[in-house]
Amino acid sequence: MGNVTGLKSYFIFKNVDWPSMWSATWETIWMTLLSMIAVVIFGIILGLILYETRIHNGPVFRILNWIVGLFVDVFRSIPFIILIVLLLPVTKEMIGTIIGPRAALPSLVISASPFYARMVESYFREVDAGVIEAAESMGATTWGIITKVLLPESKPALIAGATVTTISLISYTAMAGAIGAGGLGNLAYLDGFQSNNNTVTLVATVIICLFVFLVQFIGDLLVKVTDKRTL
Repeated sequence: MGNVTGLKSYFIFKNVDWPSMWSATWETIWMTLLSMIAVVIFGIILGLILYETRIHNGPVFRILNWIVGLFVDVFRSIPFIILIVLLLPVTKEMIGTIIGPRAALPSLVISASPFYARMVESYFREVDAGVIEAAESMGATTWGIITKVLLPESKPALIAGATVTTISLISYTAMAGAIGAGGLGNLAYLDGFQSNNNTVTLVATVIICLFVFLVQFIGDLLVKVTDKRTL
């Protein structure tokens, strides 16, 4: 690497192990995609529970709403880097290891699902009450209202929220890399920061930014396609 310092140290591209960079990029992509699929599923389920138990009366609904709300608010408030450490024993039991990309998945899902669940709940609450009442007057069941009214009417918002959550997950994978979870964060920390190789850190940062831009572009496009107001 020589004794190059200052801004020039960011542009010594011969110091980049490109096969390792592409491998780390793929790890970041699949960690993000797999965790996001799980987050969307669990987030919508939790959001539905919060919404349904809020609009129904009765002690059972209130207790369930309180329990789910407490779970969501507690895990939503814990900083991600602390949550990873907190869940190490759970990760060891579930995955069999506490290092590598797979080991980051439980923490990613548990951290992001409550965040998305609160957004889902708010999106459902914004659905026009008149549309719901019309469906009820036509004899729609609770499941029918969920599948025929709530989900379709809030689809653009759900996609927008999933886009924001995915971008948060990308940053979470980078943080997880600092404690051995693999991906671009791990590469930037070990081969970049600890090896005093600024070029690796810069390249990893640029790839993460490009990934974020791509996710935002796709999310905005899907929102535009599904939003009836833009048709």
